[in-house]
Amino acid sequence: MRLVTQTPLDSVAPNAPITARPGVVLGDETVVDVAALLPEVGQRDMVLLIQMLSEDPGMFERLRTAAASRTGGVPLARVRLLAPIPRPRRNVFCVGWNYSEHFQEGASFRAAQGAPGEQAIPEHPALFSKNPATVTGPDSDVLFPAPASEQLDWEVELAVIVGRPGHDIKEADAMQHVFGYTCANDVSVRDVQRRHGGQWFKGKNFDTHLPMGPWIVTADELDASALRVQTRVNGVTKQDSNTRFMVFKIPRLVSEFSVGCQLEAGDIMITGTPEGVGFARKPPEFMKIGDVVEVEIEGIGVLRNRVQGRT
Repeated sequence: MRLVTQTPLDSVAPNAPITARPGVVLGDETVVDVAALLPEVGQRDMVLLIQMLSEDPGMFERLRTAAASRTGGVPLARVRLLAPIPRPRRNVFCVGWNYSEHFQEGASFRAAQGAPGEQAIPEHPALFSKNPATVTGPDSDVLFPAPASEQLDWEVELAVIVGRPGHDIKEADAMQHVFGYTCANDVSVRDVQRRHGGQWFKGKNFDTHLPMGPWIVTADELDASALRVQTRVNGVTKQDSNTRFMVFKIPRLVSEFSVGCQLEAGDIMITGTPEGVGFARKPPEFMKIGDVVEVEIEGIGVLRNRVQGRT
């Protein structure tokens, strides 16, 4: 299934609060409210829906069957898609240096800057987080970071959505805790990222700097171990790789994040980016106001955003 958080365009008055509802995408053109397919679900948000479907496999199957037999629905062109989880309940779990080529392009950059130290891929993943205010949805604006910086970079990443809670999860059991996947763009402010003693938090945590979407593809329908991942800026390809080149695979990441930490339904992990980021290009390239950035992941779809200045 493809699950969205959506609101009808024709029911939203200017400046009115957005009433967002989970829906299921039917085919490629329409969407229907989850509550219309499975009335016992009621008007839940996406996190509660994920929790219910993960706790009750029978409910998951009933929803999938109802969606498969449903005809009609509201055209996607008449709804606004938000991020699948518009405001995560906790910080998004993030991974750095998870593709060997990206690590090497970063190592070359650090060496050119005279940075000392180990340049080998580490034995354990580099972990950080992004706060919930960084999350934005498809076709939403990514805010340019001026006056703090003009070094706005792109990073296509596969996002993993947790379903079954757990802690100290073994790698062999990790995939039982994965609910589904979506596209993410780990937008980064590079010079700010490097200011704080090797800690990436600030440069990764500007508002709107984690677009996600357009929907969650449930894990039963997608093998995420070998998916093509791409970034395009104004139609020009900047990144083009495959999740099979991840250094730390999804089971390892789920296990690592769960060490001493209870993972909950609706938690999000973004899994690292491949080579082709802007700061490592020669000369470096960064996004500008007006640029359109698209990240695409095979089997999921395209996430498109425009860079805009603050008003």
